[in-house]
Amino acid sequence: MEQHLDQDSIPVAGSLDKSKVLNVKPLRQLVPVFPSAQNVSSFSNPQGAAPFVCTGPSGPFPPGVAPFYPFFFSPNEQNQQTPGGTPNSSAPFGLNSPISTAVPISSFRTPTEGTSTQNTGSRKNARSRGQLQGYSDSQNDDSQYFGMGINDREDSSKAGRKKKAKKKARNGQDINFTSDIDIDAMLNDMVSSYNLSMLDSNQQTHGSNEAVSSVLMVYELLRRRISQVEESKEPTPGIIRRPDLKTGAFLMTKGIRSNINKRIGTVPGVEVGDIFFFRMELCLVGLHAPSMAGIDYMGLKVSQDEEPVAVSIVSSGGYEDDTNDADVLIYSGQGGVNRKDKESTDQKLERGNLALEKSLHRGNEVRVIRGVKDFSNPTGKIYVYDGLYKIQESWVEKGKSGCNVFKYKLVRLPGQREAFLTWKLVQQWKDGNASRVGVIIPDLASGAESLPVSLVNDVDDEKGPAYFTYDSGLKYLKPVYSMEPSAGCNCVGGCLPGNLNCLCIQKNGGYLPYGSNGVLASQQSMIYECGPSCQCPPNCRNRVSQGGLKFRLEVFRTKGKGWGLRSWDPIRAGAFICQYAGEVIDSSKEKDSARDNEDGYIFDATRSYPNLEVISGDSDGPPRLPFPLVISAKNVGNVARFMNHSCSPNVYWKPIIRENKGEHDVHIAFHAIRHVPPMMELTFDYGIVPPESADGRKINCLCGSSKCRGFFC
Repeated sequence: MEQHLDQDSIPVAGSLDKSKVLNVKPLRQLVPVFPSAQNVSSFSNPQGAAPFVCTGPSGPFPPGVAPFYPFFFSPNEQNQQTPGGTPNSSAPFGLNSPISTAVPISSFRTPTEGTSTQNTGSRKNARSRGQLQGYSDSQNDDSQYFGMGINDREDSSKAGRKKKAKKKARNGQDINFTSDIDIDAMLNDMVSSYNLSMLDSNQQTHGSNEAVSSVLMVYELLRRRISQVEESKEPTPGIIRRPDLKTGAFLMTKGIRSNINKRIGTVPGVEVGDIFFFRMELCLVGLHAPSMAGIDYMGLKVSQDEEPVAVSIVSSGGYEDDTNDADVLIYSGQGGVNRKDKESTDQKLERGNLALEKSLHRGNEVRVIRGVKDFSNPTGKIYVYDGLYKIQESWVEKGKSGCNVFKYKLVRLPGQREAFLTWKLVQQWKDGNASRVGVIIPDLASGAESLPVSLVNDVDDEKGPAYFTYDSGLKYLKPVYSMEPSAGCNCVGGCLPGNLNCLCIQKNGGYLPYGSNGVLASQQSMIYECGPSCQCPPNCRNRVSQGGLKFRLEVFRTKGKGWGLRSWDPIRAGAFICQYAGEVIDSSKEKDSARDNEDGYIFDATRSYPNLEVISGDSDGPPRLPFPLVISAKNVGNVARFMNHSCSPNVYWKPIIRENKGEHDVHIAFHAIRHVPPMMELTFDYGIVPPESADGRKINCLCGSSKCRGFFC
């Protein structure tokens, strides 16, 4: 409105010139932006208050004003060129990065559901966008919809909130939510407690196994912690929180990443077959820089000029790719419009398409990441690094939309470890389309577990392990009473996140220890689960270790280490695998029991476990059990008795206390340290006997790790 009125003026009827009304937008469509730090002084602001302006998400922005997340890029910034006219491959986040290191982490804001919908459009066109117009991986985040149950995502209306409030009242669960905490300060404190000395400038630039492993571990610990804290807050209808993106942005800002420089070929610290549940993980380890675009490329100098070449691609089902062959991938180019609400157009030989074409003629290797379905989450994706491919040919054909689409045939280089092929084979076993070779017993547990546990030997003629009784529980020969008074919770309908009236949540530091998908989020050294004294149902979220196996496990014959344990299913970091079943014995008898059997089948919580608090993310040090716990699985046990030792394990243990009418009901639960691909052996550290208890007996270690101690006790 160009006509200005004094405060007390009353306009005369018909005096307003409606032709002067400018383009007016509702406030929710405007993006607050602030001046860049170096230009603040250029604003005239006699009151000293920070100047404030509004503009559309895509600009244009006034001089000295910069947008904040998630509006980092103008539409033209995706094609940012170096002065020489080539792609800017030196940007710390890669060419198509959606996150700017110039933006402080305190500027990170979570978009509302409406904003996300407005910017997302169709995920099928993500390969051509590159910038953060939509979010990848939202289906993988266990805390995407905080405060909403699985079937409550559409129930964000006032009527829905009242309905849920009445339901809670009927169950006697009036919620007293935890107060907000400063997440950025929490993250800073957590990172400062981790030993990240290996992430010097050299490791950030060039990477290593240790650096990549540490970055991924820290990412998962922080992401799960953010999920836990955010979920405990009072729900805000319409808000979709993204701990995966916030964690990635935080670590990028702190420089906690590896393999910053783009490269052709292998990435140090990343192995063929490694799996990832979030695109941000690919960015942090330098496997694939863009968090949305499917083609990553860099500038390569040729004589006096530079040309783009492809370094990696992600094929996750958004385009018309042919992914049936494990060694050949028919990959569709980027660009065009593949949305119902937009007119489709022909793809152009530019950006990623041009890079793939140049790579065809140069014959350089291209990393291939395949997106596969996460069967534990129908809308989820798991990203599998399938190794190095070469582009064999390219052509143009009509797509389903009737427009021209570039096609590229990539062939996998021989001699690499099988990755995607293993996924296809395991799926055939599950579907019954192929038989598992070497099966001795289809179900070693004889129905004692919720899923069958097969016994397999495709190595030698051994027919099976020594006889034992399979039992999935822990047997106490005598009760262990607690010296502290305790009681179970009164959550009749189940324990809910953020309910400080729940006694079990109080014991866990004010938070539910598990996410909605059962992944462990708590970083306390002891987990308190609901037990026989609690009024919550068996499917309560705080009874994860009591629900039996969640993964299809097999006991298999190893080459040189006896029997081992692995999973047909992918296991994400923090997921519960199994508990250690057996008989609780007197710790003084542990030595004699170990001598009786070379393998021991002993779990001893009194041993020292190097760096256990680091790999498990314990915030208060290594586990401190209320009494010395030693478990023998020699005669009675479950799948855990077959888990071998490793000095670089992928599994760790947590003590679980269940409320049981004044008794100390302690159990040992195993969780994944990192994402574990299908058919990879599951191992944990057996620990070291304290010097005062050592008898000189040592067993040679065959784990083959670069950090192998050479023996275990």
